[in-house]
Amino acid sequence: MMGALEGRVAIITGAGRGLGREHALLFAREGARVIVNDLDVTMDGGATNSSGDDRGAAQQVVDEIVATGGQAVANTDDIADWEGGRRLLNTALDAFGELHVLVNNAGILRDRMLVNMTEDEWDSVIRAHLKGHLVPIRWAADHWRQRSKAGHQVQAAVVNSSSTSGLLGNAGQANYGAAKAGIAALTIIAAQELEHYGVRVNAVVPAARTRMTEATPGLSEMVQPPQEPDVFDQWDPANTSPVVAYLSGTSCRTTGKVFFVQGGRIQVFRPWALVEADDKLDNNHRWTVAELEAEMARLGA
Repeated sequence: MMGALEGRVAIITGAGRGLGREHALLFAREGARVIVNDLDVTMDGGATNSSGDDRGAAQQVVDEIVATGGQAVANTDDIADWEGGRRLLNTALDAFGELHVLVNNAGILRDRMLVNMTEDEWDSVIRAHLKGHLVPIRWAADHWRQRSKAGHQVQAAVVNSSSTSGLLGNAGQANYGAAKAGIAALTIIAAQELEHYGVRVNAVVPAARTRMTEATPGLSEMVQPPQEPDVFDQWDPANTSPVVAYLSGTSCRTTGKVFFVQGGRIQVFRPWALVEADDKLDNNHRWTVAELEAEMARLGA
């Protein structure tokens, strides 16, 4: 029986651990050839190999895939670096001759309340997440556009990673939340721009156990595995991977959507929307400040 991603070539960033690793393993089981990208850094972006294995996180996942009969190669480029993004694309093309799927998953965490946040804590998180999504999309999109213009049928997919910290808000994560909200907007805009070339772009908002959620105040205890072995682990990062795989397949037609995923629960986020309007009756006169006193209080409520 063929896998759902048979013949697909997929880049997965941040695939050495957590969600990215689960995505890579499932993609390989479903028949995809995988480029496992990971810088092998600490949660806050520091350069270290905490596992003590000199292969690095990306190569460890590649070896896992190959050991079970799959095909994968490792890549350790910085995906927020312009030329690093180009090299990541070339890794896929050199190894497998094509690219069909890009899963953007990599990121770091440097939580701080606004009044204490440093410039570097802001810049590094925005760079890792928002620019770290933009750069791989930019190079992959250019490749797919060239393929489309040359007359090839392109059936490509991008799956981004956003967060409730950006779409719903979470105190202490202004940098991370702003980046993740930007990723949701980037997803919608990229879907609009790239549909013409045969590229679909969606995003997932995982509620899962990762190094980041285990370090997030209020979540660290909540995300722990259930003590009873027969209880479904709704925080298992592997729960998100089938949704990512489906969005990456050729049978999927969805684009421009952001999906919340936790355990077996899937919901669609609505973009920012105008839910109520208050116009003067003839809509041809400017409000006065005095008039707005009552109207804005009502709208704000």
